[in-house]
Order: sequence, then structure tokens, then C-alpha cells
Amino acid sequence: MSIKNPQVRTLAILGGGESGVGAALLAKAKGYSVFVSDKGVLGDSYRQTLILNNIPFEEGKHNDVAILAADEVIKSPGIPDTTPLLAKLYAQKTSVVSEIEFAARHTSAKIIAITGSNGKTTTTRLAYHLLKSAGLNVGLGGNIGDSFAKQVLENNFDIYVLEISSFQLDNMYAFKANVAVLLNITPDHLDRYDYNFQNYINAKFRVVQNMGPADDFIYFEQNPAIAQELPLRNLPMNALPLSLSNELMNGGCLKDGVMHVSSHGATFEMVANEMPIKGPHNALNAMAAILVAQAMGVNAQKIRDGLLSFQNDPHRLEMVGDINGVRFVNDSKATNVDSAYQALHTFDEPVVWIAGGIDKGNDYAPLREAVRKGVRALVSLGSNNQKLVGYFSGIVPQIAEAQDMRQAVRLGLELSKPGDVVLLSPACASFDLFKNYEDRGDQFRAAAISLSNLAAQ
Repeated sequence: MSIKNPQVRTLAILGGGESGVGAALLAKAKGYSVFVSDKGVLGDSYRQTLILNNIPFEEGKHNDVAILAADEVIKSPGIPDTTPLLAKLYAQKTSVVSEIEFAARHTSAKIIAITGSNGKTTTTRLAYHLLKSAGLNVGLGGNIGDSFAKQVLENNFDIYVLEISSFQLDNMYAFKANVAVLLNITPDHLDRYDYNFQNYINAKFRVVQNMGPADDFIYFEQNPAIAQELPLRNLPMNALPLSLSNELMNGGCLKDGVMHVSSHGATFEMVANEMPIKGPHNALNAMAAILVAQAMGVNAQKIRDGLLSFQNDPHRLEMVGDINGVRFVNDSKATNVDSAYQALHTFDEPVVWIAGGIDKGNDYAPLREAVRKGVRALVSLGSNNQKLVGYFSGIVPQIAEAQDMRQAVRLGLELSKPGDVVLLSPACASFDLFKNYEDRGDQFRAAAISLSNLAAQ
């Protein structure tokens, strides 16, 4: 849906990363006066792009006067609303939107919007893969890959599959999806929501704003937060629930290891373990993607072919090595408790669990039973893991502490037995010892490969 705002003539863009530079390119092409401001240092490629396109920018500071004079501001999702500059903008009632909101004004393509505390990247990539491999003219963007705005400028896709974070949803108002997917809502990023879980729930439910009876809403009905919130909202969309147990006339159900998916007069069945991605949580992700494909008219055979050919991104239950029968699995993307819960429930084998990092107010209680039953040893990795170690003392037979990733991987092997899994699934943010979760996962992979090479000598 294309939404115009003729009152806007000057745009200030806060943040000169992928989304900000993409928005600047689109805005200039549409005739806006554009100014990019980044309080940090721009990446070389982004700086060069702005220079080549004659787009004014600043870095290392914000020019409050110029920004406050803009008709509208496009804000990077990483900037909290509580910053003084944002507070001033809101006080003077300046329109502050996300790049997703801005780009949506300039395309008439169908939009599939996917969000959730966990699983949204896998589901987004899988939905895109199913549509792309079926021959549809489709783009991938949002909180993943290339900027949505840049793609709207450079391409003419019929469909966009967008991963959308709560931070992006916070500044989306007129945006409307044709298909919205809400996988789950579990406590995360609460520091951005006044430590009020309901505020975070409200942010996630913005994915369905402006939708009507002709649109599809795909959601996991057994997620407690979603189940509690649905009766409080009058949602007119076509409801397509997902379940890990309940049989459904329309929607997706995993029963006895088989995925049963029905919508728009189409049906699909497949044994979940046939897919390259494993675990009940990935079956749930797959069923959501299948419903997206059915909504776009993809037939059952093409859906099956797409599921069989899909390969997930690194850092998401990525098998990185096998040393004397001990498998090493990189799930560094598991930066919260719910993600770690899903990972621990993926394996029937005993697990040596590498966890820890920056605790985001975690409640480890949901992990207690899975850890008690399946974890042989815990290796804590982080600058301050007193809370993690304190909670699982007496639950895990052995606990060891590591100061860096190489030591953690070495301890993982020492504490394991042939047939075990050494699982990096931290349940915490990475910024104490690593640049980001990718760096953490890359170091885990490299350490496992190095140890494997030593073992082979």
C-alpha cells in the first residue's frame, strides 16, 4: 500500500547505517531535501555512498538546530526515544518514523511483515526462500539484509518479506501488512520499554495495525503472552493460528512429528524431520512460512521443494564440528532465555552448555527442567556470570568458568563424552567479551575447528 505525505519537504535522518543511508537515497530520489546525522562514525561504504550521491551528512555529532527544523525525522531503530534530541522532537510534535514506514509510502507491493521475540530471522529467510524458489518476484529486507528503502528505489518487486523488530514497529503508524506473522512474545529488550512487559507486548502487536478482513494474521496461539492479549483486541483479519498440539481447520499444527498446514483452500503435510532445520521451534517457523507461501499462491510441491533446499543462517543451531563423536553446535544468536530454551529442547543427547554474557534481566526458571534433565555440564562464559552460575548450582552436575571462547570450547570437550553435544546457546547478550553475537559465534566456530585439527594430528 502506498501512502503519501505531501506536507513533508525536508527530512532529517538519524543514523547513517544500512537503514538510514537507504532511506536517504530513496528520499533524495523522491525530491526531498535530505540531511543525515550520525552521532557515531559512519562506515566507509556508507560515507562514500552519501558523498557520491551528494547527500549532506555529519558524523560524530547531531546538529540539533537542523534536525529540529526538519518536517519529518527518520530514526534508526537503535536510538531510544528517551534521548534528549528525540524528546525535543516529540515535544514539538515533529513526525518521527522508521525507515520501514517511510519506504512503505513509496511502493504498492504486497508486504509480509514478520516479528517475534525469537525465530523471526529464520522464518523471514524461509518465507522468502519459498517464494523466491517458486519463481515469485520477491524482495527481502527490514531488520535483515539490504535496506527496504533502497530496494524500493532500485527494484520493482511484487512482494516484500520483511523482518521487523519491536524498535522498528515503535515508529510505524500508517504502515499496513498484507500478511502479518507474530511468532511469539517473551521478555526481551525490557530496558527499552520501562521494564514493563505489557509495553513490549503492545509494541509487537503493532505489526497488525491497519489490517482488514482481506489480510492474514499468522500467530502462535500457545504463546502465553499472545493467548492472553488476543481476547483483548478486536482483530478483523483472517486468523491463521499455529499450534504444537491442537488440530486446526485453518492454520498450522505439528502432530506426531508431522506438519499439517491449511489455508486459502490449500493443504500441506510433511514430516518435520525431513527438513534441514530441526527442532519443534523450527517446525513452528516452517509452518508460518508455509502459510505465507499459501497466501501468495505457491503450490504444495514447490513448498516442499523449497523446504528441502533451505539452509539457515550461521549462528542458529549451526553444526560447526565433530571431535571424537562430540558435536559442536553454534547457537550464538540465542541472546535471551526463550531462544536458549528452544535450543536445549532440540537435542535428545546430553548437552554441555556454554552460556553467559550480559544478563538482560533474565529469569532462568523456564530453563530449569530442561537443564536438569539434559545438561551434563555448564560452562559459563562472560565477565559477570554470578546470577547464571548461582541459579544453576545444584541443578547441573558440573559447572566450569571460562575467560575466553577458546577456553570455553576446550572445557566443553573435556566435560563431554562421545555422543554429547557442546552447545553454545548463551541466553545473554554478547557485548562484554565480543563485538556482537556474530563475533561470538565466529570465535566459537574457529575454536572448535582449531581443536578438531589438533585432535586429528
